[in-house]
Amino acid sequence: MNSKWKVLLLISFALSLMLIKHHFRIKKQLQKISLCWDREGEEPQLSDWFNPKKRPDVITMTDWLAPVLWEGTYNRQVLENYYKRLNITVGLVVRATGKFAEQYLKQFIQSANKHFMTGYNVIFYILMDDFSKLPPIQLGPLRTFKLFIVSEEKMWEDFNVIGMKKLNRYIKEHIQHEVDFLFSMTVNQIFKSDFGVEALGESVALLHAWWYFSNAKNVPYERRPKSAAFIPFGKGDFYYHSAILGGTPHEVLTFAVEYRKAVTNDTQNGLSSTYECHLNKYFLINKPTKLLSPEYNWDLNFRTPPQIKHVKIAWQSKRI
Repeated sequence: MNSKWKVLLLISFALSLMLIKHHFRIKKQLQKISLCWDREGEEPQLSDWFNPKKRPDVITMTDWLAPVLWEGTYNRQVLENYYKRLNITVGLVVRATGKFAEQYLKQFIQSANKHFMTGYNVIFYILMDDFSKLPPIQLGPLRTFKLFIVSEEKMWEDFNVIGMKKLNRYIKEHIQHEVDFLFSMTVNQIFKSDFGVEALGESVALLHAWWYFSNAKNVPYERRPKSAAFIPFGKGDFYYHSAILGGTPHEVLTFAVEYRKAVTNDTQNGLSSTYECHLNKYFLINKPTKLLSPEYNWDLNFRTPPQIKHVKIAWQSKRI
């Protein structure tokens, strides 16, 4: 009888050990799954989706460690996995006044509808001075548009100042409550391929296609010391294009406010500088957190250099 009890005790002990091992194995596996879920909920690190070494032929990182996006440097799917869970909404502001609305707006909206942030909620904010010039607009799923009046004035010289004043107001009253990210673009562009979530960031600037490949000494910064846009010779990081400006609504609003202050300063000093010069001075002081390469806005009338692998947006020279 004793021997039978001993056998039963041994079997019972062995089974207990097996159950304990199995319990800890399951617990460890659940911990791994939980950790995986936690990581998936976090915003990916730059190294998770961006590899600057993939393009040794171009500048892929700034001195302040902001990525410069070129074809081949980013993994959009990693970012897609993150942003899809957040159900984000992206806004796109486009200003179209006078003959620019008639000549460019239809192609801009049609191409943006097809290629801009596909698969995400998008609101197109169209700023016009004459709503009767709005072309027929048909948008896909998850897309809508809103119209805002710019001004009754017809003086093109004042358009950027007036436009930024209105944008300032519309961001405060409407846009900041409706979108997570915001882009402001000029209307004379055509989307050629997907402009995706890799371009999202806190503060996004576009490298000027022409000046990126030109002699840096000749960039058209504002050189008059009394101007608020003044950048002395030997200073400046890059020359940025005014065709695209992006970031969070707060960052875009901050630029609009600073731009108006700078223009007021110049007016008081009897000066007038370009919108693009003020943009470049702003980004010299307030470094963008992400830079779009010239692939995101390329003039197809130029000879395309080997560094341009995949054109996202085609720039249309203004011919009015």
